[in-house]
Amino acid sequence: MYALPELEDQTLQPGVKGLPIVEPLRQHMIGAQHWNVLAADTSLPVAVLKESALQHNLAWMRAFCERHGVLLAPHGKTTMSPQLFAAQIENGAWGITLATVPQVQIAARFGVRRVILANELVAPADIHAALRLLQDDVHFEFFALVDSLQGVERLSRAVQAFGLERPLPLLVELGMKGKRAGCRDPEEVLAVARAIAAAPGLQLAGIEGYEGLVVTADRAADVVVVNGFLQRMAEMLQAMADEGLFGGGQVIISAGGSAYFDRVASEFAGLSVGGKKVLPILRSGCYLTNDHGYYGGLTSELAAREGEAAGAGLRPALEVWTTVLSRPEPNLAILALGKRDASHDLGLPLPIAAHRPGGSEGKFGGGALALPQGAVIDKMNDQHAYLRWPEGAAADLQVGDLVGCGISHPCTTFDKWPMMLVVDDAYNVLQAVNTFF
Repeated sequence: MYALPELEDQTLQPGVKGLPIVEPLRQHMIGAQHWNVLAADTSLPVAVLKESALQHNLAWMRAFCERHGVLLAPHGKTTMSPQLFAAQIENGAWGITLATVPQVQIAARFGVRRVILANELVAPADIHAALRLLQDDVHFEFFALVDSLQGVERLSRAVQAFGLERPLPLLVELGMKGKRAGCRDPEEVLAVARAIAAAPGLQLAGIEGYEGLVVTADRAADVVVVNGFLQRMAEMLQAMADEGLFGGGQVIISAGGSAYFDRVASEFAGLSVGGKKVLPILRSGCYLTNDHGYYGGLTSELAAREGEAAGAGLRPALEVWTTVLSRPEPNLAILALGKRDASHDLGLPLPIAAHRPGGSEGKFGGGALALPQGAVIDKMNDQHAYLRWPEGAAADLQVGDLVGCGISHPCTTFDKWPMMLVVDDAYNVLQAVNTFF
């Protein structure tokens, strides 16, 4: 089903970020090199995915969806990795969500056959590319968003001009005042839904929204706002059904970022309208790797709302390991880690571990090191990070020591790495996954 062998069979050339190779290497041979990150066998910095955490998170989300009676179309823009798309689908995902048409093309190229484009489809070239995918593969399912009468008209004209022999399914997007795209009130939602139902070449498939825009310091108040937003979505879906606007056999209601997908599941599970069962589809993408910062905090709150059913919750799988380049001041270490390597939009990387490469009798020492008490990364340049700690704190870090960093916001770390290494809990390199940004 998945065209992954073309990735495993490719020949990698020296210069691939994170790889230590000095001559060509077939990708499927990476695991056979017996590299270990803690031994400093890779180039540094290097982004790694812990296999045990990935498998835990895949199983956790599958169990969550089964327990709540919802479907999952994880947002693929988080990783843009065909290998990880395949793992998600093999672990029960209904489809993959994407943000741009080129991302859709990548997913289709590697075998994904059901996609939600969680965005308005407007640009002529993008419309043509999406219709071409539908024309070329009768088994390819594609859903796009629309929030305006102008958008409906553009898509109807394009479908008719293209001559697509099946209707283009669309979801009306409900938005929030002051936020990004989406209809702002119920009357606008219904006007757009009616226009889709009446437009040649189009088909109303349901409603979509994104509740994850509501994150403030008052999380209890946020949950109240989120619940109200989700309830409005369900009411709008019922209003569309009451008018007989759905033309296809399935009706979709979709929301669920990585912060409140438990609330989405609770509000949407078990819905039916007009005698048709509704497909409640979550779109959380960051669940797969979670993180040590922003989403780690949000999903720990989600786990608390779930109670005992959540078990241990989601685990952070993504780390970036690097080396100490310089110790220019008593309470400062300069790391080979910068904005080109790790996210910095929702918080800077968090130092979580240190290690000195080499055996205990080796020239450079060896084993786990204690990070100085109070150590934080407080600044990043393009290729450097400033690891600081309070004056007087014990600091044994030396040039050449390794520092492992958790990240905050996986989406904007993945896009900095064309390849990430999958490691076991001892940081032995098992394989690689590719990304396409």
